[in-house]
This record gives sequence, structure tokens and C-alpha cells, in this order.
Amino acid sequence: MPTLFESTGPSLAEQEVPDFAGRRVWLIGIGGSGMSGLAHMLKRRGAIVCGSDREPSAATEALEADGITVRIGHAAEQVTAPCDLVIASAAIRKDHPEYEEALRRGIEVVSYAKGVGLVQRGRTGVSIAGTHGKSSTTSMLSHILIQCGLDPSLIVGATCTQIGGGSRTGADAIPAGPMRGRPGIMVAEACEFNRSFHHHRPVIGLINNVEEDHLEIYGNLENIVKAFHEFAALLPDAEHGGRLLIAADGAHRRDVASGLRCAVSTFGWAPSADFHVQYDPRTGQSTVLVGGNAVCSWSSQIPGDHMALNGAAAAIIAHWLGCEWRAIGEALGGFMGVDRRMQCLGDRTMRHGGSVTVFDDYGHHPTECEATLKALRTRFEPKRLICVFQPHQHSRTRFLLEHFAKSFSQADVVIVPDIYFVRDSEEERTKVSASDLVDRLRARGVAAMHLYPFDAIVEQLEVMAADGDLVVVMGAGPVWKIGHSFLGRANGAAR
Repeated sequence: MPTLFESTGPSLAEQEVPDFAGRRVWLIGIGGSGMSGLAHMLKRRGAIVCGSDREPSAATEALEADGITVRIGHAAEQVTAPCDLVIASAAIRKDHPEYEEALRRGIEVVSYAKGVGLVQRGRTGVSIAGTHGKSSTTSMLSHILIQCGLDPSLIVGATCTQIGGGSRTGADAIPAGPMRGRPGIMVAEACEFNRSFHHHRPVIGLINNVEEDHLEIYGNLENIVKAFHEFAALLPDAEHGGRLLIAADGAHRRDVASGLRCAVSTFGWAPSADFHVQYDPRTGQSTVLVGGNAVCSWSSQIPGDHMALNGAAAAIIAHWLGCEWRAIGEALGGFMGVDRRMQCLGDRTMRHGGSVTVFDDYGHHPTECEATLKALRTRFEPKRLICVFQPHQHSRTRFLLEHFAKSFSQADVVIVPDIYFVRDSEEERTKVSASDLVDRLRARGVAAMHLYPFDAIVEQLEVMAADGDLVVVMGAGPVWKIGHSFLGRANGAAR
């Protein structure tokens, strides 16, 4: 009997527009948000899809309900079926038994990012890139397209209830508007980590901003800018519909867009931008102007000028895809946000009287932290803004330590748990600590303390927080548990 790792045909990944019909695809880590969405899309396009994951979940149950076989546990010999392609989640190591077996038998193995590129081929691919704002902008754009009846497929690296979670399988052809009948829309978040966005195959691309991050991969800003240029160069030429939307400021526009074949448009605060954005931080009113004339307006339910820019970028691309400006504004006005992106968890009544509002946020880069704190301070004017910030990765903390120290000026108190250890080496772990950040914050006059474990931070909040305060829990690690515990939701579901 043939094993899982026997190929039945020529390479899928090398085909310009892959024919998935009848081809067998195995996904390692199939229960992940993006991977499960990819599995549904591949099945929709005719592939015979199977996969494995460590444990059952709502995602694996949904996959099985869609007729996709899911094996719980990992072993090379657990499935007896031929296979044309193996797609591995970004969390899968190269010493994984299924990964190793596929390589041993000569089966093509590709990354999750390359899998996204595969399903963008033959579709109207839209890739949302930038150091910050990818998940929010992807979700905003997807929400607009759904509300306007364009039935997009999508994969986003966060949970947004309004768009069906983190993924959605839409129409094979655009069902309405001036682009009706063209290949269906496939919107995807395009992450620059490890240059994974170079595997995307978009027709339309966005670059929100470009800053120093993932320096353990890139080394310096110059290499990051080069990587974004190479991403933009993937877009087809203007005659074949290739379009790039890039921030007028903060995205190294001249270097990134130099020599591109696609059409390039700019957006931002500058009146000279092709799409001029205006925002009132007190009311949340956002407006996009073209040639000095307002074409789209909405009142955002999510505070912050960075969210206004995200919304504007989503609005512009939605218009390019055939949505009317009026309908775009209505959709953005009804957008409720993304989990862990300035998400209001609720109010907590304190034992000594009064109430405290608690927010949860994914921010883990200095610019993101600063933007979130400024937005919360401006919109809600709390008596005190208390921030619990868990640094994410020792390398990022070390490379950007001084930048982090500058980014918490809007907070009255900053509580720092231990750095979340992920991806870095044990040697890197010894080079920086949470106390180093606390020392830098105190040197700048910010009241800061290092506390651990999480239970100790919840206890400190119980003592410290008072009526009218706003508590925001920030970071890309498990720090979200603190906000839920403080609200009495110790068993809240992970985001």
C-alpha cells in the first residue's frame, strides 16, 4: 500500500496556476488559524486535503465537518495515502517526523507562506504588508468586501468575529461590481518575518509602514527596506492590473517603490498624497480626500490615528476592487475591531468602590505600544493609564531597548513581567531582562516595576487600580491572561 509520502504527479508549487483537482495535499499543523483556512480553500479548489495536529480543537472539528481528514498526533506512518504536496505550519521544526519523512521520500515540502502564494495564483490576490497594522487592515478590508457583496476569501493572523474568525473561503469569481466575473478575491496578511511575504503572489499590495523589527533576521533597516522592495516587485506591471498602495510617510517610499512596474499610489496625512487622510482624535471621524474633495467618511469605533490610517488603506483598496465610497464608509463605521487590537474587555468594579476599564492589545513593538497608549489616553481621558507590558522575544527587546524606553511616556504606571521567550537561543536569553527595561523607564521618569508571575501582577492591580483608571494589557505572548484574570475571567479563552 502506498504511504502518505509518495507523489502522484508533477510539482504543484512550480505551476503558474496550480491545478489542484484530485491532487493530494497534507498539512502539518492543520489546526492553526491560517493553516485551517488554507485547508478549506484547497478543498474548495478540488484538492484532496488531509493533515495532522497535536490536539483536537474547534478548527479541527470544522475541518472534519468539511470532509477533511485530520489526524491527531504526529507520525510519518500514521496515514496510508499518496501525496503530491506537504505544507508545513511556521511552527513546525525541520526535525518533525512528517517533515523529515517527506524530504526523505522526495516529496515537495513548502511553508505556510508559500501555500498562501499558491492559493493566490489564479485569484485576484491582495497582500497586506507593513511592520504594523497588518491584521487590523486585513480585517477591515475583508469586512468591507463582505458587506459590499464581493464575497472574498481571506486569511488573517488574528480573530475577527465579523469576518468569520481568521479565515474565510469566498467566491471563485467576483460576484458584483465593476470587476464582476474576474477571478475571486483572495486577501492575505503578508508578514515580513523570515521574508515569508516573498512567497505571496498578489495583484494588489499594501505597505502600511516600514520600521526596524525582526533584526535577528535582517540585521539592519537597510535590509528590511530591501525586503519590502522585493515584496512590491512581485506585483505585476500596471498593464496587467498590478497596483501598490504605500504610505506617503514612514514606509521609505522612494527606496521601496523605486523601479517598480506596477502602478503606485500614496496615502497619508500629507495633502500631497494621492489619498489625503484626515482624522479627529476626539470624535473618531476619519475622512479620505482625493484632489481636495472628500470621497469617504466614517466614525471609527476604534481609537487612534494609526487605526484611521489602517481604515483609509482598507477603504482605498476596497474602492479599487469595485466597492462604492458610500458603502465603504458605512462598512467601516460598523467595524467592531479585532481581538487583542485595542479590545475593550469590560469594566471591573473595585472592592473599595468605583470601576476600572480593561483593554487588551497585541502591541509588541515600540511604535505600536506608543500609538495604542496615545489613542487610549486621548479618546478616554482616564485618571490614570496603567499598562502591563510583556516584552516579546529577548532579541527584539535587546535590539529596540532604548526605543521601548521612549514609548511608554503616555502611561502613568508600567508593570513588566518576564520577557516572553520564543524563537531566541539560550545565549540570547542571557543578554537582556525585564529589569533592564524597567531601569530604562525609571531613568525617564516613568513609574515602572518588574513583577512575576502573572498572579502577582493581578494582585498588584487589585491593590493599585482605582475608580476612573484604565488598565491596558499589552504583548504578543500569554500576557492576555492577566486582563481576563483581573476581570474575574481566569478561564477566558485564549486569543
